[in-house]
Amino acid sequence: MSKTVAAPAPAPTAPDERVKQKSLIQRLMGRPEVGALAGAILIFVFFYIVAPPFRGAGALATVLYVSSTWGIPAVAVALLMIGGEFDLSAGVAVISSALFAAMFAFQLSTNVWVAVVLALVFSLAVGFANGWLVVRTGIPSFLVTLGTFFMLRGLNLGMTKVITGNVATDDVSNMDGFASARKVFASTVTVGGAELKVTLLWWLVFVLVATWILLRTRVGNWIFAVGGSADSSRAVGVPVKKVKIGLFMAVGFTAWFMGMHNLFAFNTVQSGNGVGNEFYYIIAAVVGGCLLTGGYGSAVGAAIGALIFGMSNQGITLAGWNPDWFYFFVGVLLLGAILLNTYIRRRAEASR
Repeated sequence: MSKTVAAPAPAPTAPDERVKQKSLIQRLMGRPEVGALAGAILIFVFFYIVAPPFRGAGALATVLYVSSTWGIPAVAVALLMIGGEFDLSAGVAVISSALFAAMFAFQLSTNVWVAVVLALVFSLAVGFANGWLVVRTGIPSFLVTLGTFFMLRGLNLGMTKVITGNVATDDVSNMDGFASARKVFASTVTVGGAELKVTLLWWLVFVLVATWILLRTRVGNWIFAVGGSADSSRAVGVPVKKVKIGLFMAVGFTAWFMGMHNLFAFNTVQSGNGVGNEFYYIIAAVVGGCLLTGGYGSAVGAAIGALIFGMSNQGITLAGWNPDWFYFFVGVLLLGAILLNTYIRRRAEASR
């Protein structure tokens, strides 16, 4: 009795290949950071052409440093926005943490590492308070953190003047532990003739960790779910309150880190600094693809958004233009990102 041999499957036809290619392109275009990446490439090419000093290794190192100082907090702010919340106190919280560490170490003559650890506790407590008030009262995070912004700004100025008699802290460069702390938070490495700040390395680490959390862990699924619909997430057992409080504390953590960088990079802290930086963190996240309504975005996109700011900030200066044009650019970029996000949201709703 003869056996029936199955015919081999036919090779994919050209239309099948086109469908696969189209599907791949659609998936790529659906990534939150694609628009920001295209914008970053255009801005780099533009300043590479119009500003010859922009092409040097030293200029690139400066761009990366400036970008990292915005990009590190923007990573946590992006996670918070994906979770459906905002934090308007992040900019002054950076300075609050630095002031706390500087004054504690100098006034009590302690090892600076003691002050660093206590400053971390302080920053996490601020983040916890913001998150707890939001989930406990139901007041929009915009209003809660706006109140925190004014309180921290007042404490920064008032307490610094009371304790130091000045608007800046005393120099802590001679304190015990300063040298080792500076290596962690503010050291410099020379690579190819360019001096790279350690913040660049930490920035990459934070982006990788945040991306892993979002895409490879249950917590990441919770963050997306909470930002998409807190009520639906709660109904299926997602710990909404813990997720939101944890995200606010993550913002506090990155604020602490940047505060320590400021302290050990410059030895003293100006109490009036930090105001307005919170908008750069939020705009970087929005430019990177985070929807203002929550539930969508990426840490990589926020990093690219911060890189766009860094290139623009330095490119305008290196081109010899009035630096005030940077603020005009920020406004245009924000408006464009909001319009793009609105378009993406409507497309997403229409496809359901």
